[in-house]
Amino acid sequence: MSLPFSLDEVRKVTFFKRDQITVDLICCDIEVDTPEGFVTWFNHEYDESWQLWIEQLGTLPEFDSDWFSRVSQPAFAPSVSVAYERPIA
Repeated sequence: MSLPFSLDEVRKVTFFKRDQITVDLICCDIEVDTPEGFVTWFNHEYDESWQLWIEQLGTLPEFDSDWFSRVSQPAFAPSVSVAYERPIA
């Protein structure tokens, strides 16, 4: 299995959580450049491809590998962490 986009097209990776009443759902938005503009891909921790996405996104230069600790705590509080943003050339 591979990502549905190329890593060199990734513009921004943002992790956040959604309050699901009894648990928090860790989610990720990936902004990707395309010839038509940019699109946002969404994934979450219960998706079967989650681990692959995390491993591959973690290879981006300057990727903040400590994103989980910032997003997961405190429980049930809104938390957002930008783990990667491509530098403007």
